[in-house]
Amino acid sequence: MFECKDQSSRNVVLSRFPPKRIISLVPSQTELLYDLALNEEVVGITKFCVHPAHWFKTKERVGGTKNVNIEKVKQLKPDLILANKEENVKEQIEELEKVAPVWISDVATSEDALQMIKCIGEITNRSKEAETIITRIAMNFTKLPRRVLRTSSNVQHRTAYLIWQNPYITVGGDTFISDMLNKCGFQNVFENEKRYPEISLEQLISKNPRLILLPSEPYPFKQKHIEALQPFFCNTKIILADGEMFSWYGSRMIYAADYFADLIQIIEQ
Repeated sequence: MFECKDQSSRNVVLSRFPPKRIISLVPSQTELLYDLALNEEVVGITKFCVHPAHWFKTKERVGGTKNVNIEKVKQLKPDLILANKEENVKEQIEELEKVAPVWISDVATSEDALQMIKCIGEITNRSKEAETIITRIAMNFTKLPRRVLRTSSNVQHRTAYLIWQNPYITVGGDTFISDMLNKCGFQNVFENEKRYPEISLEQLISKNPRLILLPSEPYPFKQKHIEALQPFFCNTKIILADGEMFSWYGSRMIYAADYFADLIQIIEQ
């Protein structure tokens, strides 16, 4: 038996430890499970768990993050389910708790993400592997401050990060994405907002951003969206960005610091 608290301060008790049949309902945590060498143990993922590619092709899918197929989960007989407070639906998590123990992550900062990695390492009996991942992430981000622009007083890099259009939706200051922007040295012009506020074009213009980032997910922004916005922002750089680097809070963070450094070079050109 194994007992711990998840990031929602819930007690999670595993009758079987280490777990041998794991279902992940969180794409970034699915990739983490792969990097923790849990290939045999992971029996189910969502249709959005695209990394690693061969898991996406071969693992059983249990629906999407917002519409989990409860019956499919039951059929897979999991002894651990990984969920996320923000990405998954509360009512579905409550149903899944009747099937197997559910460990819920709640990540708003990079520190939360590292704690999540540590805890999942513990609950899956992969603490050593988790510590290796945490060390690599921390080392990479330690190098980043020497390369980023210090922009808290630099109007040139006041930044808006959009995650949707029609309507436009951005990120507030209490999100993991906003924390990643800060790690880059970018000032989130909507940092005083909460979560993911819907905004108008007029509100975006009024914030006078000097940089607008259009990520690849959850909305798949393309060059045509830059062209549609650019006439309203003559003195603003509008750039496509890799949404996974800003929003995936698992082992993908290993690569985020180098990506941010490269992105800054592009912006400075």
